[in-house]
Amino acid sequence: MNRNAVAVGLLVAGFALPAAAQVSGNVVKIGVLNDQSGVYADYGGKWSVEAAKMAVEDFGGKVLGAPIEIVNADHQNKPDIGSNIARQWFDVDGVDMISELTTSSVALAVQALAAEKHKVTITSGAVTSDLTGKACSPTGFHWAFDTHALAVGTGGALVDQGGDSWFFLTADYAFGYSLEEQTTKFVTSKGGKVLGSVRHPLNTTDFSSFLLQAQASGAKVVGLANAGLDTANAIKQAAEFGIVAGGQKLAGLLFTLAEVHGLGLEAAQGLVLTEDFYWDRNDESRAFAQRFFERTKRMPNSVQASEYSSVLQYLKAVQAAGTDDGDKVAAKLKELPVDDVFAHGGKVQADGRMVHDMYLFQVKAPAESTKPWDYYKLLATIPGDQAYLSPTESGCPATAKK
Repeated sequence: MNRNAVAVGLLVAGFALPAAAQVSGNVVKIGVLNDQSGVYADYGGKWSVEAAKMAVEDFGGKVLGAPIEIVNADHQNKPDIGSNIARQWFDVDGVDMISELTTSSVALAVQALAAEKHKVTITSGAVTSDLTGKACSPTGFHWAFDTHALAVGTGGALVDQGGDSWFFLTADYAFGYSLEEQTTKFVTSKGGKVLGSVRHPLNTTDFSSFLLQAQASGAKVVGLANAGLDTANAIKQAAEFGIVAGGQKLAGLLFTLAEVHGLGLEAAQGLVLTEDFYWDRNDESRAFAQRFFERTKRMPNSVQASEYSSVLQYLKAVQAAGTDDGDKVAAKLKELPVDDVFAHGGKVQADGRMVHDMYLFQVKAPAESTKPWDYYKLLATIPGDQAYLSPTESGCPATAKK
C-alpha cells in the first residue's frame, strides 16, 4: 500500500478516535419503549419505531464517529414491566436514551429511574403534564402534547362554542386523572360547569353503564378523558345509545389521526380534537408523511412525528455536547432551538417541556374528504406559549420561584 495513503488513513483515524472515545461503548443506543400489542398499539407502537429509524437515517447513521442503534420493546402499559426493561437497558445493554413512553404511569416510572442513572428520557406518547411538573427531572423531556395543551385546545374551544356543561368518562390512571383535572380548570375558568364524572378501567370493552350516566347527566359535552381504543370504543357505543343524536357533543380530549382512521369518518365526523401535527398541513409535512407512508402504509400522527423530531434533536444534542453523557446532553437539549417538520420555532424550557404550536381540528364528514387520509379541517392555531405552562407555573420543583 502507498505509504502516503497509510499515513493519511492513520491521521484520519487519529482525529476520529477522540470523538468516538466520548461515546460510551462506542455506540449511541436509543430505546423506543411503548405499547406495541395493546390499546395504544396504533397510537404509537411499531410505527414510532419506524419514525425513530427515519430520524437516525436522516442524521446520517452516525454521531461523533459512532454508529447509532435503535432498540425497542413493548411495556404492555405496566409500570413494573417498563421499569424492568429500562433498568436492563441502562445497566446491561448500554442504552443512552429512552423515548416515546406511551402510558403516563410507565413514563413517570421510567423518567424517575433515568434521573437516578443520569440518563435521558424524551416522552412523546404519555400525556400527563406532571412529567414536567411535580415529577420533573433534570434529564427528562416532554416533546409532544400534554394534558394542559389538550385542555386549552379542545376544552377551551368547546366552551367558547356553547358547550358550557360537561360530564367526563375518564381512564382510571394518572393520564386520565390529569386530563380531566386540566380540562375542568379551563371549563370552569370560562364559566362552564362539570356535572359529574365516572372512571373506567383501561382497555375496557363495555362502556354502556358509563355512557348511560353521561346521558342522564344532561351535560352538553361528554369529555372522553381516555385514549386509543378506549376512545374509539366509547365513540362507537355512544352512537348506539344515540348520545350525539340526542344533542350531546363528544369531545375527544386525546384522539389522533391513527384512531380516526381506525374508527372511520362515518363514526368520527364532527369530533373536535387537538393535535400538534397533521400530515396534510403544508408541503413539508406532506413530503415527510409520504416517506413515512412508503415504509408503513399509513400516515403519521402527532406521536409518531414527535418521535422522529425527538430522536433527531437528541442526536443534534449529542453532537453539540461532544459526548453521550446524559447530564451534558440534557443541558444541550435545553439550549438548542427545535426546527423540523414537527415543530418550527420550538424551544425547550428549564423544566424539560418542549414548547410549540398546537392545532385545533374538526374531523371531516365523509362527503368532505377528497383523498385517502384526508380527515381534518383546521379550526385554529394555538400558540405554544398559550398551550403550555411556563416553568414557574408548571410546579417543577427545580424551576419553582423561591
